[in-house]
Amino acid sequence: MGQSVQTVTLTTAQAIVRYLANQYIEIDGVETRVCGGGFGIFGHGNVTCLGEAFYDNRDALPLYRGQNEQGMGFAAAAYSKAWLRRRFMFCSASAGPGTANLLTAAALAHANRLPMLMLCGDAFLTRLPDPVLQQLEHYGNPTFGVNDAFKAVSRFWDRITHPAQILQSLPAALATMLDPADCGPAFIGLPQDVQGWTYDYPVSFFDKRVHRIRRQAPDMFEIADAIRLLRAAKRPMIIAGGGVQYSGAVAELTAFAEAAHIPVVETIAGRANMVHIHPLNIGPIGVTGSDSANNVAEQADVILAIGTRLQDFTTGSWTAFAHDAKIIGLNAARHDAAKHMSATVVGDAKLSLETLATEMSGHKAPSDWTALAQAERAKWNDYVSENTRVGNGPASYAQAIGEVNRLCGPRDRVVAAAGGLPAEVTANWKTLDIGTVDVEFGFSCMGYEIAGGWGARIAQSQMEPDSDTIVFTGDGSYLLMNSDIYSSVLTDKKLIVLVLDNGGFAVINKLQNNTGNESFNNLIADTPTATRQVSVDFEAHARAMGAVAETVSSPAELEGAFKRAKAADRTYVICMKVDPYEGWTTEGHAWWEVGTPHTTTSDKVRDAHVDWESSRHKQRKGV
Repeated sequence: MGQSVQTVTLTTAQAIVRYLANQYIEIDGVETRVCGGGFGIFGHGNVTCLGEAFYDNRDALPLYRGQNEQGMGFAAAAYSKAWLRRRFMFCSASAGPGTANLLTAAALAHANRLPMLMLCGDAFLTRLPDPVLQQLEHYGNPTFGVNDAFKAVSRFWDRITHPAQILQSLPAALATMLDPADCGPAFIGLPQDVQGWTYDYPVSFFDKRVHRIRRQAPDMFEIADAIRLLRAAKRPMIIAGGGVQYSGAVAELTAFAEAAHIPVVETIAGRANMVHIHPLNIGPIGVTGSDSANNVAEQADVILAIGTRLQDFTTGSWTAFAHDAKIIGLNAARHDAAKHMSATVVGDAKLSLETLATEMSGHKAPSDWTALAQAERAKWNDYVSENTRVGNGPASYAQAIGEVNRLCGPRDRVVAAAGGLPAEVTANWKTLDIGTVDVEFGFSCMGYEIAGGWGARIAQSQMEPDSDTIVFTGDGSYLLMNSDIYSSVLTDKKLIVLVLDNGGFAVINKLQNNTGNESFNNLIADTPTATRQVSVDFEAHARAMGAVAETVSSPAELEGAFKRAKAADRTYVICMKVDPYEGWTTEGHAWWEVGTPHTTTSDKVRDAHVDWESSRHKQRKGV
């Protein structure tokens, strides 16, 4: 007879937390916990059982107290991005609105392919006390509730109805979060009674396990097809996406581009794949890109798209490329590699680029093509220098970005999201070092900025404690979600936050005007129901949350303020008004498809519709 399996009696919650505490990952030869801890707000749905388990493991898995569940999720997403998806944080929320608040953050993590584990309360499995506080009742389906909403925004979803189920569910969730192709958020619903139920778990389930990120080698037939296209190309171009960094393939990208002399453009997620001064860095591509990258993209005959999901801001709603241009999709995810009839190379970027470099050995792109691309970049550099120059017109995002760029350290991390700042940072920021830019535009989510900065700072304090985390936020995003300024002060995770106040949602006002519409309900001044015009004192508000704060009246005063922020021992908020109408980056834009009225009584709206549609002929039809 075989030996009996040694077991330990634990609650479901205790087993979950003990399992997470014993999962490790090897990063550059060093083993560290794959779960860096978590963010939690307690309620009746998670405080008694999960809370007890978190307390017993508080040293191994530190629990950060959030102020808002959505902000917790943003912080977790930014943390995993900073760790290049090699580590994650969990978020624990109570049943009902606490969990519902995580939906937006889960969608952000899903769109950006970022790992995040959600451990959320659920209604009682026995249903004996039904209906319970915060339970949504669906008359024809008693199993259906708020947690089911997460099925649309999770890569892995489960509801635990018996303690034994975590033996399969937890490893499956972890495998999903660490999979380069399927990476994304995992959701586990935990009924309040099941959390406290016990089971005799195998002791071996809690043994230390060391994980490694899978590197899938490319198929050599696909490599051969890609090589044929690249060797025949007269005007090849590389689009470098965020997946290049997640694969750790920056060096391989650079070596391949240098050997083949191929121009490289970056997506928003791929910003900081190359430093600004690299001669083959032709700039950011797309709707919020650069004239240099977009002009090259229009002429390219073969496009090697690496680690990008080719969203519309990259492709200019698929008008950025010639109709007959051939695309090679190099991606760990088949879904992304095969977009728009691309020739596919499904595999890890690092391994695939090494293989491509070997097979392309000795081949170089035509020198006149590369020289043309570099000349385009030189012209764009001149534009950015003038665009960001203090005194060039009224106070603007670009001037603020230029001043911070000039004064920050090479390893400082920049965080921005949604509104006008992603475009302005993407177009105007000069990358000083690899992997130092986090512009969240996969879900374009207002409110990510400060919460994401907090999560990024937690990660940086573990990796690069001497660098700073710099957050750019508009007044609209600040008002939407600012409470993690307080979180950063509480946890001694210093941020430098620039609040650039343009009096409302100015970038959407700009879109409204550009499509012929009158300004309406975006700028505070143009909101008919705002019968009392009140300015927010952002400096006083930030001080009330424990930060140091000051207001500057012009970009010329930013230098002194930023140096004071650098020297400060805690979160420092710098506030400055910018012009809502003037000072926008006017160059570097590709066409973007937006819905405009096909019939209207307004001549301005009609003319704008005709003008907008005039570029549609450039749109690729999927081939």
